[in-house]
Amino acid sequence: MREYIFVLIVAMATTYLAVPAAYRLAVRFGAFTQVRDRDVHAVPIPRLGGVAIFAGFAAATFTASKLPFLTQVFDTPELWGVLLGAGVICLLGAIDDIRELDPLTKLGGQIVAAAIMAFFGVQLFSLPVFGVTTVLPAPVLATLTIFAVLVSTNAVNFIDGLDGLASGVVAIAAATFFAYSYYISRGFDPPNVFSSASFISAALLGCCLGFLPHNFYPARLFMGDSGALLLGLLLAAAMISTTGGGSPAQVSGNEVGAALLPLLVPFAIILLPLLDVVLAIVRRTRAGRHPWSPDAQHLHHRMLQIGHGHRRAVLLLWLWAAVASFGCVAFVFLPPLVAGSILIAALALTASLTRWLPRFSAAGHRPKTYAPDV
Repeated sequence: MREYIFVLIVAMATTYLAVPAAYRLAVRFGAFTQVRDRDVHAVPIPRLGGVAIFAGFAAATFTASKLPFLTQVFDTPELWGVLLGAGVICLLGAIDDIRELDPLTKLGGQIVAAAIMAFFGVQLFSLPVFGVTTVLPAPVLATLTIFAVLVSTNAVNFIDGLDGLASGVVAIAAATFFAYSYYISRGFDPPNVFSSASFISAALLGCCLGFLPHNFYPARLFMGDSGALLLGLLLAAAMISTTGGGSPAQVSGNEVGAALLPLLVPFAIILLPLLDVVLAIVRRTRAGRHPWSPDAQHLHHRMLQIGHGHRRAVLLLWLWAAVASFGCVAFVFLPPLVAGSILIAALALTASLTRWLPRFSAAGHRPKTYAPDV
């Protein structure tokens, strides 16, 4: 655990200290997020925060490769493949932050980054289906791996609409997944808590914590696509590393838990951004528009529409993300009845806060009003 904490601190410190350099790069190349109808900021904000996040992850990776115990995770080239894929997608996002790439070019770049990770061994080798480790044909598993990366990267990108929202949600997801992967890795034969998934989760958490002080409302620097796509890819890499290997019995001794949790946990951890993507696709296609055409009806926009201010909307969405992710993972650590009771109580509390807190907004502090974008 000490080495994971050290890796987290290295990632956090490097990211935090690299933000001023990323800010200067954004100003130098004119990478600014202009004020649009669907945005909540009032003045153009620089965006190249992903460069600082990548620096943090790279520093954590090189540090871990020299540590006494984590060095064993580098016996295979997986983590170097993750670092290379992260570099490719960060570069893609940085170019988009500066020059605004078209959607198909961005999609192609994401596929290349995912394929690089798969080539280095970060891919699904099996799927835990109803408690049985199921091996599918290699082309099918490779396709599912790339699809998982595409879903995760675009989900994080979609939810990156309020200051600190995406970095906070990914931090919660990374912390949850670290606890999950660290716990189940103790069931390996032989037991070994040092795994690729745990390392990526710890480093990712550190990167998010290092970036948040600069990104929380009012943000000095946006992560941009260079950051949102990068965070999504790293989150996908951690989930693929755990979901694609191991036995369902390592997750839960309960027969039902062993059958369902290996597939439910990754979905629950990214439930909030995933839900935002699904709703956006349905909403836009029903209106006869392209799925990637922007609008002002994301979950964070809806929070503002019902009366929450910027900070409170972000904090509540963080709470929803924490309830979904930690609530599901609780079934791995606790008896089903206890975990279920906690989850129901947390959902009820979060729903109540979301519904009733707008009634307590102070006069003169109402958020910007958004008209439905159809």
